[in-house]
Amino acid sequence: MFVKKENLVANLSFLFTDLPLLDRFKAAKAAGLKRVEFMFPYDYEPTELKGALDVNGLELVLFNLPAGNWDAGERGIALDPSRQEEFRAGVAKAITFAQALQVKQVNCLVGKALPDQSTEVLWSTLIANIRYAAEQLQAAGVKLLVEPLNHLDAPGFFLNTTDDVLNVISASESDNVFLQYDTYHAAREGEDLLQVLRDKLPQIAHIQIADNPGRHQPGTGELDYHTFFKTLEEVGYPFAVAMEYVPQPDTVTSLGWIKDFE
Repeated sequence: MFVKKENLVANLSFLFTDLPLLDRFKAAKAAGLKRVEFMFPYDYEPTELKGALDVNGLELVLFNLPAGNWDAGERGIALDPSRQEEFRAGVAKAITFAQALQVKQVNCLVGKALPDQSTEVLWSTLIANIRYAAEQLQAAGVKLLVEPLNHLDAPGFFLNTTDDVLNVISASESDNVFLQYDTYHAAREGEDLLQVLRDKLPQIAHIQIADNPGRHQPGTGELDYHTFFKTLEEVGYPFAVAMEYVPQPDTVTSLGWIKDFE
């Protein structure tokens, strides 16, 4: 079966959150995991993060571009025509971290629609920014991923569905823009997860999982993860799968789901 610890990624923004971030690397290693991701590295020096990865023998597979003031509710700035220089500076910063941490892909959260801007302006700004980011990242050997967030958990977010992101990929006219597919967000939007895997695999560069409802570990909700993982094998999905769920009742206990799916 696909579900083996070497095929799984611990999202350290969701797992082991009772510990400071730099201590979560050791906890992931102790749990037998080899790969990690988290939302943002920018509050730390690259050398700090590299040291935590190296001492624990971990690979960092993903982080996000700078997304504005997260604590104030911002979820990206790629739509804002007044912040294009800030967006470009964020791309440069992400490249610096990616190269230092040997990360081969970064994700873009595009942001919430701005009520004082037309959809046309938001769209044209977004596509210009995505093209810029894709080109800069490609030159650095890094993939650009774009992720939709469901409209229930992230009201106002500009891209809610797989098709929304596929439209961005098409409009970007770049071979360096891919879909980050989160099963929880997709399920909240009523998507057929298996059909997306079968039809859109070439566009998918990374998958994140959580059950629905609740956003907890697989086996706690209604999604058929046995069939999901079987389909991953059938379609030949070549990458790892990230555990981006709210652990119940705690991270170490929640990891028991893996044995149920091996």
